[in-house]
Amino acid sequence: VATNKLMNGVSETEFAPNGKVTRAMLVTVLYRNDGEPEVKNNASFTDVKADAYYAKAVAWAQANGIVNGVSDTEFAPDANITREQFATIMYRYAKYKGYDVKAGETTDISAFTDANTISDYAVTAMKYVVGNGLIKGKTETTLNPADTATRAEMATILQRFIEGNK
Repeated sequence: VATNKLMNGVSETEFAPNGKVTRAMLVTVLYRNDGEPEVKNNASFTDVKADAYYAKAVAWAQANGIVNGVSDTEFAPDANITREQFATIMYRYAKYKGYDVKAGETTDISAFTDANTISDYAVTAMKYVVGNGLIKGKTETTLNPADTATRAEMATILQRFIEGNK
């Protein structure tokens, strides 16, 4: 992700692998991965200022159905992103890219003891990311869908996604 200029360090010498990922960070990285296409309109969310570093990324992701807000008017760019939210955004991004998501959607995740704690909106997406090897369990038996994603997890998932879709 550093070589491909998708993620920057938190300083000149630190990456902060255990740092938390925000919603703005994830959409910015996906926007970079997509070549930072031209954005025609601003995001409709009231908490995304036009001059924010992530403003174009959020507008692009919203326009392409990759993200929804946490409400009709708010995106919550600085909120930490959970593993199930991350999975959902990656699933929508794969669909936006035109990748075949059907095979992963049928993955059986019932072996994970916390599969029943995945939010209803994220079940299909979690099956997709697990089935395609993008997200592994936190342990052999747990997915920890409500845990906040880390920068290291984001880098790993993105690397797997990019490699798997060459």
